[in-house]
Amino acid sequence: MPFDYAISALLTLFVVVDPIGLTPTFLAVTDELPRTARRSVAVRASIIAGAILAGSALIGDWLLGTLGISLAAFRIAGGLLLFSIASEMVLGVRIRREGEAAEQAVEEHVRNIAAFPLAIPLMAGPGAITATVLLAGHAHDDWWLIGLLIAVIAVVAGCCVVAFLFASRIAGLLGMTGNIVLSRLLGVLLAALAVQYVVDGVRAIWGG
Repeated sequence: MPFDYAISALLTLFVVVDPIGLTPTFLAVTDELPRTARRSVAVRASIIAGAILAGSALIGDWLLGTLGISLAAFRIAGGLLLFSIASEMVLGVRIRREGEAAEQAVEEHVRNIAAFPLAIPLMAGPGAITATVLLAGHAHDDWWLIGLLIAVIAVVAGCCVVAFLFASRIAGLLGMTGNIVLSRLLGVLLAALAVQYVVDGVRAIWGG
């Protein structure tokens, strides 16, 4: 029934995307950004991730099959790119510019981190895309259920925005020292997650 399908989809995507679990990573990758920029990152990342998952629900299975791209390959690529971000977090590499270029640098940085690594591969990663494609398959080309799935995706994206907005308050409570320590620690954890992505992808390919 539509209600049962909607509840199942909501629980599945909420657990896979894990908005609450993403808040520490959001704090780390938006370190040193002003509050308005963090709010912009939260909204943009959620919109991008929601659009990717909605697209996966509509044409994901067909597109991956047409292009000959496996989710294992996507996982490996995402893991390698994510590792580069994690290394910057651990080493404290940040955009630091002065004068008029500062606003432009911050705006460009906001667009970049909203798309990667927040939207891809953390929010709309291989797990979330796989879950969305499977849920769309369970709809059996019923456009009413596909519409419910897209609505559920929008709800989960909204939950991510709320979680990220509360994360900025946590950053204020931590202070400068706390943010530095948290950034380094989460950089290591993010690097481990990136390596796990690669391992899982290689394991899937090796297993056929």
